[in-house]
Amino acid sequence: MGLVILGVMGFLLYTSAQIMREAGVDEEHPVDAIVVFGAAEYVGHPSPVYRARLDHAYDLFERGLAPVIITTGGAGNDPHFSEGQVGRDYLESRGVPDGNLIAETQGGDTDQSAQRVAVILRANDMRRCLLVSDAYHMFRAKQMMAAQGITAYVSPRPGSIPKTSVGRFVAALRESFSYLLYRAHVR
Repeated sequence: MGLVILGVMGFLLYTSAQIMREAGVDEEHPVDAIVVFGAAEYVGHPSPVYRARLDHAYDLFERGLAPVIITTGGAGNDPHFSEGQVGRDYLESRGVPDGNLIAETQGGDTDQSAQRVAVILRANDMRRCLLVSDAYHMFRAKQMMAAQGITAYVSPRPGSIPKTSVGRFVAALRESFSYLLYRAHVR
């Protein structure tokens, strides 16, 4: 039992280091699509965190890094609105043409969204995407897209790295634990 606990702790620490390293990377370059991972929505409006992700994706789109933006996220606790649709509507209100937007509206978590986005990408003959989310979420999201056979690059929303060392440690450990659960589930 002690070896199992030691192994889990080692995995969490090693993965936390990878998460922190990936959080500091921005791989902006031309791709087939920009994928924005959802965050909370409030009665049809993106939360401040989600809005910041969407605004970053908008800036990347305006710079010509991809012809399409895919927003993700299911309905969660609000059966009237999905994160994906709210994100899509927000970007359309900012001036992104309807034909350049796709909403993935069924994913209940990052893994489900990654699976659904991979289907969308393959159906549209796309293979490379630029992921937009919070910095400490990038490692896990990128790994999940890779598991779907999609080449993913990362561009975290600005200002999403926690300001304090304790905040960074907690964020990395939380993401590391989520990644451990994902890895345990897919095996």
